[in-house]
Amino acid sequence: MNAELDYDLTLDQWEALKAIRLPAAERQIVNRRVVESLIALQLAAISGDCPVITPKGRSVLLRGSPRLWDVAA
Repeated sequence: MNAELDYDLTLDQWEALKAIRLPAAERQIVNRRVVESLIALQLAAISGDCPVITPKGRSVLLRGSPRLWDVAA
């Protein structure tokens, strides 16, 4: 298991990470405080005035939550 991609994100953080992967015109409003927490984890960044997902954030999103792995097992 790659510890670099293991994050214990809150439900709000997962939802925000999913939302910011969409183009700005298609995404829902995202809580600024949640986005700031994703930026601190280097999972998101600000481009212009919009949050965007980073390559690291995309990898984390694709890998999923370890809590979800337990439910699926």
